[in-house]
Amino acid sequence: MRIRLLLTAAALLAIPLLAWAEREFRQYAPFEDHTDDVSLPPDWQKPAEFTVARLMYPGGGGFFFGGGSWREGGTSWAVDYPRGDRLFANILGRMTRVNVRSVEQPVNLEDGDDVFDWPYLVVGLPGYMQLPDESAAKLREYLLRGGFLLADSFFGDPQFQAFAQEMKRVFPDRSIEDLPASDPIFHTLFDADPSKQVPHWNGPGRPGWLSGGREPHWRGIRDDAGRVMVMIAHNNDLGDSFQWADEPAYPQEGAAAGMRMSVNFALYSLTH
Repeated sequence: MRIRLLLTAAALLAIPLLAWAEREFRQYAPFEDHTDDVSLPPDWQKPAEFTVARLMYPGGGGFFFGGGSWREGGTSWAVDYPRGDRLFANILGRMTRVNVRSVEQPVNLEDGDDVFDWPYLVVGLPGYMQLPDESAAKLREYLLRGGFLLADSFFGDPQFQAFAQEMKRVFPDRSIEDLPASDPIFHTLFDADPSKQVPHWNGPGRPGWLSGGREPHWRGIRDDAGRVMVMIAHNNDLGDSFQWADEPAYPQEGAAAGMRMSVNFALYSLTH
């Protein structure tokens, strides 16, 4: 299978994958105002063995900002995009020996087989995701063929229930489970502590969560071999831990936890 072959090449042989994406890099409108000033890094065209890909999806369009087409960005899928993705790419490149592309890749499930060329996907604000039947089926195939999906940046029971209902359409016969602290996904490189919350950034003096989501939950969906193929960071905001790590009022323990978790997840996706 194509994804498994690519993962094996990247993880075991460490040979850069040269221009294996079907779609070109392109940039869309961000969801948050503070990402407007993000510039392209000088090496943005350089191919690499690992890319942080972000899943585009319909649903939640304009919930906060009053409209817009999800195909053009600016809607819920573009939370923490592109700033958070580029910062994580930089962090992963510095903390590991993985050759990481400096820019992210937006992935639209409507674009033929493009998704199969990107083994690691992040989906933000996943409680707003509403996939057409064809896209849900393609996401299921992608994950069963070795792909990895990280659901991040969502808080509260209503958002989790909405995401769980959507994943039931993707996997009617698979359950979401709470992952034990001993699971290998938390120990790929760092020994990360799943009892710690990775805070959302509301500003100084405000809580690091939304909608009552104070207790962190780290959950997953496994394939038949026991591999975690959907990692669910509920009541956590990994993207904010990269973007606000240098903000003095952002909890440094939360920034460190977010970086450790995210590096572990990326390496897990390459080696499992």
